Amino acid sequence: MIKKKYNILAENLKFPEGPICMKDGSIILVEIARGTLSKVIKSGTVEVVAHLGGGPNGAAIGPDGQCYVCNNGGFEWEINSKPAGMRPILQSKSYSGGKIQKVNLETGQFETLYEECNGIPLKGPNDIVFDKEGNFWFTDLGKQREREIDRGSIYWAKSDGSLIKEVIQPIMTPNGIGLSPDEKVLYVAETEGGKLFGFDISGEGEVQKVPFPYSIYGGKLLNNEGGIKRFDSLAVEKNGNICVGTLFNGGISVISPNGGLVEFIKFDDPYITNICFGSKDLKTAFITASHAGHLLEVEWDREGLPLNFLNK
Repeated sequence: MIKKKYNILAENLKFPEGPICMKDGSIILVEIARGTLSKVIKSGTVEVVAHLGGGPNGAAIGPDGQCYVCNNGGFEWEINSKPAGMRPILQSKSYSGGKIQKVNLETGQFETLYEECNGIPLKGPNDIVFDKEGNFWFTDLGKQREREIDRGSIYWAKSDGSLIKEVIQPIMTPNGIGLSPDEKVLYVAETEGGKLFGFDISGEGEVQKVPFPYSIYGGKLLNNEGGIKRFDSLAVEKNGNICVGTLFNGGISVISPNGGLVEFIKFDDPYITNICFGSKDLKTAFITASHAGHLLEVEWDREGLPLNFLNK
């Protein structure tokens, strides 16, 4: 376990997630409990880009320069005193479905791109990643109610709203999603089991699944360390390592694409939910410490993978 020094760039965020480091040094992120897409500028000031409602969760910049947001439809929240903060617990009482939204960062105007696939409603879209062709993959974690929980799905879609495909179903609580540097492997983090899976990509919106009984969902298991933890969203390093936000013990699990834990970087917040890379050399990490509502800045030992349509 490693502990790193960090700067708190912004405070009093309402459960931040989905950070994106923009070319001007600002950080675009969502505030799930606030229902907004927000911007943190260098001074630490927070500006609302768009009031999206529901539960904006993952975010990514598309080929048109607009921001694509996974909206999970909203949560009920538990407010904690020790440590002080908040965490999501159940489907919101005002929940009206999940969706993929597209936001114009200049005007704040937004539209709904997808709400269903083949007549099946999206339940709790969570995280999103664009491939080099301008299409995107996203997870649908589903929603949790007092006595039942949805089985999740992985989707592939075109950014113009013309096509969406369900690729993997069922899969329990799929959360973080990412692509290997050569875009031949799709990574999916499972929240409740604290597991990371890799799926070989075989075509547009298609993966090759490991057959039963060698895999529970068809993906190759890349980590097998124990402990009480949940996995959240992720980012990939240039060398191929996968950096996964880890809940409860609060940190970033760095996992090798060949399997196994490289290192665990510990932070003080129990809900370290996501990470992105920025600065000219992509060796600065921006991390959402969501329970306390902080955005952290950390010098990283390795270079992050450039994102399509953003860092290049």
